[in-house]
Formats: sequence, C-alpha cells, structure tokens
Amino acid sequence: MIELIPEAKTFAIPPISNFYVGVVARGTSGKTYFGANFEFTGHALSFTVHAEQAAVVQAMAGGETGLERIAVSAAPCGYCRQFLNELTTAATLQIEMPGHPPTLLSQLLPAAFGPRDLGVDAALMSPQSHGLTFDAPDPLTAAALAAANASYAPYSHGYAGVALQTRDGAIYSGSVAENAAYNPSISPLEAAIVNLVIGGRKAYADIADAVLVEVADAPVSQASATRAVLGSIGDVPLRRYTSAPRG
Repeated sequence: MIELIPEAKTFAIPPISNFYVGVVARGTSGKTYFGANFEFTGHALSFTVHAEQAAVVQAMAGGETGLERIAVSAAPCGYCRQFLNELTTAATLQIEMPGHPPTLLSQLLPAAFGPRDLGVDAALMSPQSHGLTFDAPDPLTAAALAAANASYAPYSHGYAGVALQTRDGAIYSGSVAENAAYNPSISPLEAAIVNLVIGGRKAYADIADAVLVEVADAPVSQASATRAVLGSIGDVPLRRYTSAPRG
C-alpha cells in the first residue's frame, strides 16, 4: 500500500497549497482504493476535500462497508482523524505512513468525540436508505436520487446526492457524508467530483451537466454551495429536485 501512494498522489488537484497528498485504503473486502486532495480556487478552504475523505468516498462507491487500513503520504491532520472516527470500523482502523509502523486510529485520536456522543448508533459506511421518491425525468436525475437515498446525514437529516454527467455521457454521483463534529462533513458535490476524477479519470472540463437531489425543507441545503463551486470550475448548469423522506 505504501508503494502505491505516489500513484494516488497523481490525482490530487491542490491549486492553493500545492501540497499533494495521496492515500491508499483497503476495504474490508480486501480491495484497495485511492484518495487524493482537492482544492477549489476562489472558495473558502472549508471546501477542500482531504485525501482520506476521498479514499472513503471511493471505497463507498466500490460497495465497501468499512475500511481495514489506510496508507497516507503525510500524517493525517486532526480534521481527517475526526472524519475517519465516523467510520463503521473506526475502532480497528490502522493508519500507516512511510517510515512508521501501523498505528490504530484510536491512538491518534484519544478521548474522541463521535456519533454516540450525539445519540447516533449508525456509522459512516453503513448501508443507508431514506425513501426519497419522485419520477426522475432522466438517468442523471435518477443517479442523484439514488445517491441521496444512500447518503449519511444522521445529524441534520438533510439527505442529499449530486450526479455529474460528462460530455461523453458518463455519470458520476456522490452522497453527503456528515460527521459528528459537523465541519469534517463532505458535501455530495465533493463526493461526486472525487468519483469523477479518481474513479472515472476525468477532468473538471469534462463536466457538462449536474443534478442535486435533497430533502425539502431540511435545516441545511447543498444548493448554494453546489452552484457556486460548479460555477467556478466550468460554469456547469445545475438542476435541483427535492423530496420528502419516508415517514
């Protein structure tokens, strides 16, 4: 896994920091996934996607329900340690860095704050299904709806998914993934971009259309941030649909 880190770093897009981070994650199935960091010029640094987050997104897209180990090119920051603490396998997750022996995440994040502190028993990477329904007019919208139904938002219940379509007709989707500490949450657009760049080996310039599906009247909305970031990376049009969750 350490030897694959340089390849993972090739997917990074850090125009602000110029600091390239690569992650290789191993899912509970034994398969490996890449992660890299993404930054967006003209937007707050809070829009940054950390490489560890990207690796989790890729693993979830691959159907994983947990991670066994991640190898990182640099020590995980506190933000990433908090994000990883949300995972189903947080208690047993091993972190590996070049020149260092594997270390449990729990050793890197003592006295951790997590889902159970907010009364949440589920964890990130556990299967989700929220019962959002409407007649999707096209495959792109259907993909965004599926991503919203698979999203992890136990704190706001603002379930949301984004689907991106490239000029060659390929579709890449992503789901919101909330965190008990709120700020390390990843937006559905960020997740979709990870899957497009790393999973699809596409560029921002390839994006032709985008759809956001989210819960109507939720206390949070992904609409304004999604439009703003899409506008900065290529003036991509966005269609938004809302639905009420089951029950």
